[in-house]
Amino acid sequence: MIAFQNNKTLDFVAVGRLCIDLNANEINRPMEDTVTFTKYVGGSPANICIGMSRLGLRTGFVGKIADDQMGRFIHRYLEGCGIETSGVVTDHTGAVTGLAFTEIKSPTDCSILMYRDNVADLLLTPGEVSEELIARAKLVLISGTALAQSPSREAVFQALAYARKHGAVIAFDLDYRPYTWQSEEETATYYNLAAESCDIIIGTREEFDMMERYEDNPEHEDRVTASKWFDYRADIVIIKHGKQGSIAYAKDGSSHRTGSYRAEVIKTFGAGDSYAAGFLYGLMQGWTIERSMQYGSAAAAIVVSSHSCSDAMPTVEAVQTYVDTNIMHT
Repeated sequence: MIAFQNNKTLDFVAVGRLCIDLNANEINRPMEDTVTFTKYVGGSPANICIGMSRLGLRTGFVGKIADDQMGRFIHRYLEGCGIETSGVVTDHTGAVTGLAFTEIKSPTDCSILMYRDNVADLLLTPGEVSEELIARAKLVLISGTALAQSPSREAVFQALAYARKHGAVIAFDLDYRPYTWQSEEETATYYNLAAESCDIIIGTREEFDMMERYEDNPEHEDRVTASKWFDYRADIVIIKHGKQGSIAYAKDGSSHRTGSYRAEVIKTFGAGDSYAAGFLYGLMQGWTIERSMQYGSAAAAIVVSSHSCSDAMPTVEAVQTYVDTNIMHT
């Protein structure tokens, strides 16, 4: 159903947030009692790009980092993952790197304390978006956080224009973070505008509810949600329901449901990012939607069983072993 241009030199390019995750080392306790954290590269599009690279794809990134120690750490980490960084520019206005402190009270009670004032990733301008890098990509991914403020918002729409111009498939990971937005009305407006340009849309039921502030879907029906986007560019819409699994709707009218794998959960962060990487990887291999969803679910189970997100993104061998040795619960 999804036709990728195989003459491109890059498989995947992500656009958006690059930040630092500081994950609590003392798990099963509140942050007030936590004194040590481990530093990782973070940000949903960064995690997905790292996941795709870990799965063996040729990847690149478009984003902005601070001219500080954390920004240099991010740049070095991306290059160490084999991610092309020609589209990653450095801010020189004094902006800082966004920080996310994670609290792990229990496997099901996790929260994030964000520091997002004057962050470099939201200062990416349209003129800094590399058309050359996007032109070389089969698949371009945007995420919702980068739409929260200008000039990053306009940079995302510039990236979408370049992707359409050069025939890339476009995926939208909704990645809704309410703390970066001014109002629910603003959020819904820009999310919907961006989604109109996308071929694949992936989000939770709650994220789609946020987008449907102005829609007539009082029962929050998945099929009603998905059908709207088939009048635009979308070919696949995936709606995630946590432990209950996910359901994908395709433009041909078909639907595809998958469950989740039981995992030794340490924290819930990163599940959506690893799911997206696994699912998109499967589509790029020409697999069925069902097999791609299963692969994404296995990747998610691996990541929530680890302390990190970016560092835990699995290889092809790790995911396949997980699929072969674990039972999916529907």
